[in-house]
Amino acid sequence: MRRAPGAGGGASLARLAVALCCAALAPRAAADLAADRAALLAFRAAVGPRLPWDASAASPCGWRGVGCDRAGSRVVALKLPGASLAGAVPPGTLGNLTALRTLSLRLNALSGGIPADIGGCAELRYLYLHGNRFEGGIPEGFFGLSLLQRLVLSGNQISGGVSPEFNKLARLATLYLQNNRLNGTLPAGLDLPKLQLFNMSDNGNLTGPVPASLARMPASAFAGTALCGGPLSPCTTPPPPPSPSPPPPAPTDGSKSGKLSIGAIAGIAAGAAVALLVSIGVIFLLCSRCQRTKADRSAAMAADADVDGSPMSVTVASMDKSSTKRSSHAPAGNAKKLVFLGAAPDTPYDVESLLHSSAEVVGKGWLGTTYRATLEGGAATVAVKRLRSAPIPEREFRDRVAALGALRHENLVPLRAYFYSREEKLLVYDFVGAGSLCSLLHGSRSGASPARIDFTSRARIALAAARGVAFVHGTGARSCHGNIKSSNVLVTDARNGAYVTDHGLVQLVGAHVPLKRVTGYRAPEVTDRRRASQEADVYSFGVLLLELLTGKPPVNSVPGSSDDGVDLPRWVRTVVQEEWTAEVFDASIAVEERVEEEMMRLLQLATECAEDEPDRRPPMAEVAARIEHIVDSALRKMDTEEDDFHSISP
Repeated sequence: MRRAPGAGGGASLARLAVALCCAALAPRAAADLAADRAALLAFRAAVGPRLPWDASAASPCGWRGVGCDRAGSRVVALKLPGASLAGAVPPGTLGNLTALRTLSLRLNALSGGIPADIGGCAELRYLYLHGNRFEGGIPEGFFGLSLLQRLVLSGNQISGGVSPEFNKLARLATLYLQNNRLNGTLPAGLDLPKLQLFNMSDNGNLTGPVPASLARMPASAFAGTALCGGPLSPCTTPPPPPSPSPPPPAPTDGSKSGKLSIGAIAGIAAGAAVALLVSIGVIFLLCSRCQRTKADRSAAMAADADVDGSPMSVTVASMDKSSTKRSSHAPAGNAKKLVFLGAAPDTPYDVESLLHSSAEVVGKGWLGTTYRATLEGGAATVAVKRLRSAPIPEREFRDRVAALGALRHENLVPLRAYFYSREEKLLVYDFVGAGSLCSLLHGSRSGASPARIDFTSRARIALAAARGVAFVHGTGARSCHGNIKSSNVLVTDARNGAYVTDHGLVQLVGAHVPLKRVTGYRAPEVTDRRRASQEADVYSFGVLLLELLTGKPPVNSVPGSSDDGVDLPRWVRTVVQEEWTAEVFDASIAVEERVEEEMMRLLQLATECAEDEPDRRPPMAEVAARIEHIVDSALRKMDTEEDDFHSISP
């Protein structure tokens, strides 16, 4: 076939042009790589003299922890977690790695300030500096990293305020600043639209309101601070400053001095005497009244004491009157009063308001039925639990509910009020969470399919629930939950935390429920629901962990389901004995090979909790601590996985 005139010449010219371009760029690429190599060697000399880097090598791309682009022309990743780095990072080292995309120096002993020239790493996407000893404020150049997506600075000694310049990091999806020494207030206009993971906890000097953009974050993200509002308790309005006292009147032109006349002095003395007599009379009347009511007040305070021994104030809302009144005790014998445990809400309501609210059933169990109630005008949304009928005296009911209302923990659903009559008993809680763990794992009655939840999220849900139960156990040797199951674990909107509900209610109506109704979570030794123990709670929690790992419901655990469920402890032991351990895990997490070790550790803990012998089960405080280690390990591997995935891209 005859070649078209000029065709061969054109192709040759194109190849020649490419060759010339490559030849022209090669010296520049070599110079850039040489600059990266020099910056790395300076970094090693300052903080990592033991790093096994071959200084005679022309390219740093083969050094431990160093990643280059596909062409081998620039350093794009530096990952040295736990590499015994120590000391201050000098300028002209990290800041000179201008093509760096991933920097992970976590879990070392780096000190001093964050390098001021870090802003020179304009391509940086992922920055992990947690677990070091960095101090001082965040440098201004830091906020020039406009491509930054994940920032983890937790576990350092960083101080100063949170700058509004964070808004320049518009792509930020993860921001962890916990366990530092930050102070001041958070900027009201802080807005990070892509933020998904956030933690600012354990910065005790942070004060003021939570910005509106962060109000959707869980309360645990702000634990250990003095912040308020958002997911935390409302901010209190500071009292207005006292008005300055008016200056004394200047003497008139005709007066020779500012001295008072004898008549004025006499008038002041007479007025003072009258005021003194009135004050004595008022004090006498108050003392008489105190003497008459002293015995009644002491008895009432003793009846309503909280777990710390201090009296709990309650607020009573009557059906007959829309107004409320404060009282030091809950009055007995009145069947038409809603009693708030502690202070009344900002917009008080009564039983009649609840009866006229928009309500829907959100759960049914052997303790009763739970409704979501939205008060008229949208003033509040609460969860109202209508208890099963149980012949319990009002005083005993009131004392037990008051003790439950005194329990406050970030992983427990707060009990706010109760209503008691012979025919009706209601408990009013805060409405929290996006749904129960049961509905997420097994689908809801409305036909919704089970949710896709990865292992790390499941472990974090387990940790939150474990902390809530451990707190209940820590309030007394005989304190227990009594009804641990997945429908009593409410998951947060982000599906990385949870709240425990129905704690202690078994003491109210537990004796009137057949034991066959709760077979799946019940410990073998439990024969009377009212005598549930902490060891029985641990067994039930072990079944809950197995449910999280396997995705299978325990026996009789899903109301209205045609599936009778599985005896999870027995089934898991059988599978493990046959050496089919991998078959245990839910299919949606079995593919997560990166955290296989953590899954096995959580499975081992679950089987220990579900031991038949009560004395062989670990206490809940130990369970929570072990799950925390598992979560930390999984999160570290998640960070590493993201580093590995993103650092190989050119």
